[in-house]
Amino acid sequence: MVRIGAHVDQTDPLASAAAKKAEAVQFFLGDPQGWKAPVLPEKHEAIRDSDVDVYIHAPYVVNVATSNNRIRIPSRKILAQQLDGAAEIGAKGLIVHGGHVLKNDDPQTGFDNWRKVFERMECPIPVLIENTAGGDNAMARMLERIARLWDSLDGFDVGFCLDTCHAHAAGEDLADIVDRVRAITGRIDLVHCNDSRDAFGSGADRHANLGDGKIDPELILKVVREAGAPVIVETPGDGQAADIAWLRDNL
Repeated sequence: MVRIGAHVDQTDPLASAAAKKAEAVQFFLGDPQGWKAPVLPEKHEAIRDSDVDVYIHAPYVVNVATSNNRIRIPSRKILAQQLDGAAEIGAKGLIVHGGHVLKNDDPQTGFDNWRKVFERMECPIPVLIENTAGGDNAMARMLERIARLWDSLDGFDVGFCLDTCHAHAAGEDLADIVDRVRAITGRIDLVHCNDSRDAFGSGADRHANLGDGKIDPELILKVVREAGAPVIVETPGDGQAADIAWLRDNL
């Protein structure tokens, strides 16, 4: 059985894990919409030394792909800071969205900018790039773009986080998504296991508790089984414990 957990508040991740019967937690190190340096939770040594697996999610504002220097340069800085903070807390990986380029940019600009990140940055723990739900200029929405991104990152040890809601919203069929992703990346390091409030191909990133959304629950289970990777539910908080229990009962 893979380890299953939830995205929780950073205030007391271990207490949240115990309450939800989670074997893993994911949280932010600060404001997910801000540019400030990461802040470690109190007693972070206890988190590091616990038997709960930890994943850190980089702020949503990070976009290392863009040609806009006012976004790209601070994105690289905060990404490096987040990596150091995540390593200090003993995280298994740092999840970061693929980002996007400007409307009139050649997408290759974004792929090249991603390569520069790994050429210039030390990675004390794995960076896990996550597929995203919408945006015509996104680097990691459609698998065709993800393939181009991975071609650009050839030679670097880059991980992948597969989000079921995002793939559904992007219009990627979940029935064979694991095989198609692995054919590109060679790996799936983490599954963000989320149902979707919106229709297939909607481009909308709105999570639902498992079984309450538009994704066939059997498809969700199929993805988790085939991926064989740790699972984090990013579903509405009141239902996370039930989502974790449902996964354990049905896998």
